[in-house]
Amino acid sequence: MISILKFAVLMVFIASYSFADDYVLNRKRFPPNFLFGAATSAYQVEGAWNEDGKSVSTWDNTTHADPDSIADGSNGDVACDSYHKYKEDVAILKETGVNHYRFSLAWTRILPTGFPDQINQAGVTYYKNLLRELRANGIEPFVTIYHWDMPLTLQERNGLLNESFIDWFADYAAVCFDLFGDDVKIWTTFNEPKGTCLFVVPNNKTEGSLEYICAHNVLRAHAKAYRIYEKRFKATQDGRVGIVLDSYSFVPGSDSAENITATETTYQFELGWFANPVFNGDYPEIMKSRIGARSRAEGRKSSRLPEFTEAEKVALNGSADFFALNTYSTSLVVAIEDPPISYPPSRDQDMGVTNYQPDEWENSTMNGMKVAPWGIRPLLNWINDHYNQPDIIITENGTPDNTGTLQDVKRVSLIQSYLSYIRDTMEQDGVNVIGYTVWSIMDNFEWTQGYSQKFGLYNVDFSSPNRTRTPKLSAQYYKNVCQTRCLIVDDYGCID
Repeated sequence: MISILKFAVLMVFIASYSFADDYVLNRKRFPPNFLFGAATSAYQVEGAWNEDGKSVSTWDNTTHADPDSIADGSNGDVACDSYHKYKEDVAILKETGVNHYRFSLAWTRILPTGFPDQINQAGVTYYKNLLRELRANGIEPFVTIYHWDMPLTLQERNGLLNESFIDWFADYAAVCFDLFGDDVKIWTTFNEPKGTCLFVVPNNKTEGSLEYICAHNVLRAHAKAYRIYEKRFKATQDGRVGIVLDSYSFVPGSDSAENITATETTYQFELGWFANPVFNGDYPEIMKSRIGARSRAEGRKSSRLPEFTEAEKVALNGSADFFALNTYSTSLVVAIEDPPISYPPSRDQDMGVTNYQPDEWENSTMNGMKVAPWGIRPLLNWINDHYNQPDIIITENGTPDNTGTLQDVKRVSLIQSYLSYIRDTMEQDGVNVIGYTVWSIMDNFEWTQGYSQKFGLYNVDFSSPNRTRTPKLSAQYYKNVCQTRCLIVDDYGCID
């Protein structure tokens, strides 16, 4: 563990490194009930890909059949070996001092066929043991039911594009509520469904509507699961259910009326696509009007954007007890001329705007993305203004590097900066942010980037069969934040 003196010296360096723009860190202490947590997901950390009755997932299949699709040719067969080392995971969470741990359940570990006709007791026991260990250490579990790892058996039946997915998922969710609901008070149904539908589902080169069909099925599956919990489990388990949505912050590239309008359009297509049905009962009007008009201009009799029935709108409306947000970056938005009708159509053409990140913004190693922590404030305010001032939990935020260095000054800087802008938003704007979750507690398998990107507060030695976890500077800093609820490490401290 790093010495206190060295830690303090590094923090002075971080302060000068991060805030050359004269931004003043918020010294207001976070409220006593504010939740600090860390996150992972099943495929990214568990390993044990074919042990104890678990079946093959889509990611097992992809990484085995097409290793070239992963940056370093790796897979999640062992990953962090959390299936065998969950007690070590809980120990580092405890050491870091977090209030909550966000993790996901592997559908293939609980229902190997994809259906509730066969429940795998070994998988159930693993999650019950993890939940018991978390509870014993005073850490609240935040459980995501589906984080991208569908049973291959269901993908072979057309997966998310099959309307039967609504029932498949609802049945799976009901099993999870029944098995684990006594120990889980915060549930989320899906993680980042937008990414699922844009990148996991292949583009339709002839119709240009698969992403909208996928989203339509996911939203109806979410609503059905939410209402199952509400009807059958809430009275006895007293939990809350949401859905994890992801978004950049979008800011007008200038104060022109055109760019301000373009920014609102971008938000509605990027975040409102899923958030508006969940919180307001239907797709955003700008999506319905633009996609409908372009569909007619393409010679179609109906819009490429499906319509909800009135019963589906009722089921969707208010189907989240809080707003769960993953956010990593910011973009500037500018208006453009409406794209001409072309074939095949695309969601980008439907949206009809463009966005960019200036060269001078600080680089991140995450797929060429740049970071701008100040952007989280307008994003949180937009959510607050459009969805009736919900409780907002940031369920993922972080930054990667390519080395796994223990002296991760940049990561500390970004966590500190994001949290400061969040505190500004709470204090100055009255937005009800109730929690923050760093991605991730430890380095893990980062999807198509494999192990080449490292987000963790803890370094994981993937060359060791023990998968040794070693705390980074960021773990020490986050521990201090969790303990003191203060972002500043100096002689002046925080203001209560």
